[in-house]
Amino acid sequence: MQRRSFLKNTLLTTGSFAAATAAFGQTKTNVSKGQPFHLDYAPHDGMFATSGGKDFIDQIKYMHDLGFRSIEDNGMTGRSTEQQTKIGETLAKLGMRMGVFVVPKGGNGANTLAAKKKEHVDIFLEGCRKSVEVAKRCNAKWVTVVPGDFEKNLPLSIQTANVIEALRRGAEIFEPHGIVMVLEPLSDTPDLFLRYSTQTYEICKAVDSPSCKILYDAYHMQKNEGNLIKNIELCWDEIPYIQVGDNPGRREPSTGEVNYKNVFKFLYEKGYKGVVGMEHGLSKSGKEGEERLVQAYREVDSFV
Repeated sequence: MQRRSFLKNTLLTTGSFAAATAAFGQTKTNVSKGQPFHLDYAPHDGMFATSGGKDFIDQIKYMHDLGFRSIEDNGMTGRSTEQQTKIGETLAKLGMRMGVFVVPKGGNGANTLAAKKKEHVDIFLEGCRKSVEVAKRCNAKWVTVVPGDFEKNLPLSIQTANVIEALRRGAEIFEPHGIVMVLEPLSDTPDLFLRYSTQTYEICKAVDSPSCKILYDAYHMQKNEGNLIKNIELCWDEIPYIQVGDNPGRREPSTGEVNYKNVFKFLYEKGYKGVVGMEHGLSKSGKEGEERLVQAYREVDSFV
């Protein structure tokens, strides 16, 4: 999913940001350490590597101690079978959920389903079959799918039909196992076929499967379309999974322009019980950044 680069881009050094951070640090949330959040926020590997240790299992235990009850791991399919199993066992013991991992199909733009090329579809379907086995080991219920780039020599309606046809075949693989592939519209490049929440909604309705739904990443959708709460509401019945990151910068809530306290309040009042993936980097490095990360989520979670 080409997501490792944003973890490196984590430092803001301007004086105005330092002043904002100081003011933010004075906020009182009156929440004891380790108390679960109102929503189910899910950190990922490396997010607490300084405080929790380099080993992902140790990080998961540390996340639980902080009050988190889910994790994400986009690269789960690249881990060893032993690691996948151990992660699943650790989550089960702690009463935590496994969030999304990415279906291996060659990258965001690669092997586009819009082209209706057999070799592209075969790679996608093989990735779906592999993901079923991985999901069993780590107790995953959601897997991320990005259909690929536009096939620009074809009319858009034909491309859309091709994507729907391929996704129906993928859904047939996942349905017997109760696994949901969540389609993620992205803002990384205008070459990507899937870019808008309403476009994704239309495709999910056409696939017409409980195993084909929307991954609504508020960072990407803020860049592509804005109007977050309204668009989430419009697509609500097809959204079982949400990810976040503030914009600009793709860092923790409160570092950008999105009022995540209002967004999370809306989700809570709608009765959202799914995972909220923390799909972003940190504004500061080391232990200071990790402490601020938790503080930021405590603040935006204080909507009740």
